[in-house]
Amino acid sequence: MFGINGGELIIILVLAVLVIGPERLPGYAEQLATLVRRGKGFLAEAKVKVTEELGPEIGDVDWAQLDPRRYDPRRIVRDALLEDTVLDPRTKKTKTGAGPAGGAAAAATGVGLTKAAARPAPEQRLEAGAPAPFDAEAT
Repeated sequence: MFGINGGELIIILVLAVLVIGPERLPGYAEQLATLVRRGKGFLAEAKVKVTEELGPEIGDVDWAQLDPRRYDPRRIVRDALLEDTVLDPRTKKTKTGAGPAGGAAAAATGVGLTKAAARPAPEQRLEAGAPAPFDAEAT
């Protein structure tokens, strides 16, 4: 804590008691307690607000996986290569199946495994000279 060991902290506290004096010490202690209570309340409100903003799913995040010290490019590439992308014929959307089991299921159903093959065709074509669609919220 600020590079101060226990002995130095005791000396600072004793000097503070002598300088402040016994008359004003209870008032300062009360102000310090109020400040600490306000700080705790502020942190609790901030935690509630973050949970409200990010939703309850934020508790499901495995923060240890996002630790940069655990970054291993070989593992990331291996996991990406083992993950299969499958086109669901009913919904026409892609879903991922992890590992060889997903690949076997896709091979048995004859469904494509690549993301490029799983892309849906464009729904509509623009006529020549027509302006491209513009989304004001996206800019």
